[in-house]
Amino acid sequence: MRRLMAIALPLLLVVPAVAQEQDGDEDTEMGSGMASYYGRELAGNRTASGESFDPDDFTAAHRTLAFGSKVRVTNLSNGKSVIVRVNDRGPWGRGRVIDISQAAAKEIGMHRTGTAKVSMTLLDED
Repeated sequence: MRRLMAIALPLLLVVPAVAQEQDGDEDTEMGSGMASYYGRELAGNRTASGESFDPDDFTAAHRTLAFGSKVRVTNLSNGKSVIVRVNDRGPWGRGRVIDISQAAAKEIGMHRTGTAKVSMTLLDED
């Protein structure tokens, strides 16, 4: 009996954790890196998703995420964060992980410097 308990108890502890992962209620940490922003000079240009770029919208360019994905971008120097919607491809600058719109850059306090080290979280769509 003791042997059975030694096997069954760890399984009971693991099952709820597995079930929680399958629910899809968890946001996905995507790591960190350098972000930049693109501003008014590109206003009206067509994005890779076909939309017209508006620097006043909270949008972003990412190399691989699906268009429409929502990402929380947090400026690691001040803790401010913003939620952006991916509607373009990029960034193409070396060492950059995401480009955000000018409005999003202002929201997290990186519009003066042009770049910032950020963390990114892919938000669950539920």
